[in-house]
This record gives sequence, structure tokens and C-alpha cells, in this order.
Amino acid sequence: MKRLVIIPAYNECGSILKAVEDIREHAPGFDYVVINDCSTDGTPDVCREYGLNYVDLSVNLGIGGAVQTGYIYACQQGYDLAVQFDGDGQHDAAYLEQMAQVLVETGSNMVIGSRFIEREGFQSSGLRRVGIRYFSMLIRLLTGVRVTDPTSGMRMVDREVMRIYAASYPKDYPEPESVMAILRMKKKVTEIPVVMRQREEGTSSIGGVRSVYYMIKVTLAVLMERLRR
Repeated sequence: MKRLVIIPAYNECGSILKAVEDIREHAPGFDYVVINDCSTDGTPDVCREYGLNYVDLSVNLGIGGAVQTGYIYACQQGYDLAVQFDGDGQHDAAYLEQMAQVLVETGSNMVIGSRFIEREGFQSSGLRRVGIRYFSMLIRLLTGVRVTDPTSGMRMVDREVMRIYAASYPKDYPEPESVMAILRMKKKVTEIPVVMRQREEGTSSIGGVRSVYYMIKVTLAVLMERLRR
């Protein structure tokens, strides 16, 4: 199987090389592509200097647009599965082989790496955990499916979901909405326990007043996704 790691990157010059080296060392059966989302720091310089495989976006598309670019790339290059992987050092490539095995053996369309099954490693802040539990309950209420970590950015999908996401992907805070989209389509989502690390470089885009906007926006997006036919 051809397997691709999609690494969306915006101003991750301090950690992007470590993320790629982690994949090379612990998941050598995977190819990777860095989607440089018009970074304003030295991220593109690092990609060029170390000969990384990367796509340069000419305008900033945000996390959703960067990830969708990765899925378009995966479809065009004939990959069988693709996995989103943060460029900030939070994700551990040692789990990728296990995720691929679970995807195939269970016939799942998506496998999510969840922080909240065994509750080990970095669990995010207390306020964010409240928000994650809220979205978990909302998705369960709307679909009957329990997803313990709907905001996890470590998600592996099969070719069918790759094509769905290449055609249409949420642009802003996309994780809960994109999970809801494939659950609405009756696709199978499985979670496995993973340990995540704290961000090594940079800062999160969700904080302060934006966290209120995030909760309202994502709630409305999930509800609207459920109502689609």
C-alpha cells in the first residue's frame, strides 16, 4: 500500500525538521509531504535547505485549506491511505504503523489517535478538555457514535475518505466538522490510544476570545453538517 503523511505547516521552522525525522525513523514505510501554508518565518527555508518534500502555497489557506491540499496531492499521486500529522512536535510517528494496521484489519474508513482512551501523556489544558468533551457529547447525540477525541489532528483515512476530503473540507477549525461529515455518510470511525506531547514551538491559534468564537462556530458547523443530505 502507498501511504502518505500530510504535514500542514504554518510557522513551524523550529519543529518541522524534527517531525519529518520522526517519520523517517519510526514510520519508514510512509512517504510524507509538508504543506507550507505561506509561512512568514523560516519554514520554507528549512524545507529547501534539508531537501524536504513540500508544497508551497502561494496564499495562506488556513489549516483546512492546507490539509485539503494534502488530500488532493494524495489522490493525484495514487496513495491508498493518508494520515494528518502535526508539524509542531505533538504527534508521535511510532503510532502510524499501528493506525494503518487497525484501519485495514477493522475495515475502518478513519482511525483517530485519541489522547483520552488511556489518558496518558499531554492532555491539553483544562478548558480545552471541557470543550473536547462537549464536542464528543454533541457528536454522540447527533450520530450515536462516541468519539473521545474529535479535535485530534492525528487522523488516518482510506482512499474513499481521501477523495471526499479532496473535494470538500472545512476551512476553519475543521476536525470535529470533518469527523461529523463522514459519520453522516455512515463511514466507520475507529479510535486507538496514543500519547501526545506538548507543542515544542509556536503558539496555538485558539485562545482567549477566539476560544469563544471557536466553540460557537464549530457547534453551528457540526449541526449544519448533520442536517445535510
